[in-house]
Amino acid sequence: MGRTITLGKYSGEVVEERYNPLIKRIELKLRVGHPGEGTPSKGLLRLELAKVYGKNVNLVYIRNVETEYGLGVSLVEAHIYDSEERVKLFEPEYIIKRNEESLQKITQATEAGA
Repeated sequence: MGRTITLGKYSGEVVEERYNPLIKRIELKLRVGHPGEGTPSKGLLRLELAKVYGKNVNLVYIRNVETEYGLGVSLVEAHIYDSEERVKLFEPEYIIKRNEESLQKITQATEAGA
């Protein structure tokens, strides 16, 4: 059983966490519970993981979110880099674009609600 972390209003369990010294990133697998709600967005997950790990949101990338049907639980794969140069070297362009778009939607929704 991994350690428990809080991601905003969701609770998560770290299933696997390892530091890859060659690529200089933390590779995470989390199980996030969201009973009675939809799957959390990549933007929200990025923001919350950045807070938990004390990193800039531009260093956190969600690779995959897979929701288990009917359970309200998602398996999340994330990479947390040491520097933006490493992000550009190792993250595919489509992952970077997908994560940026999701973060913009969260930011716009927050500004519209304020």
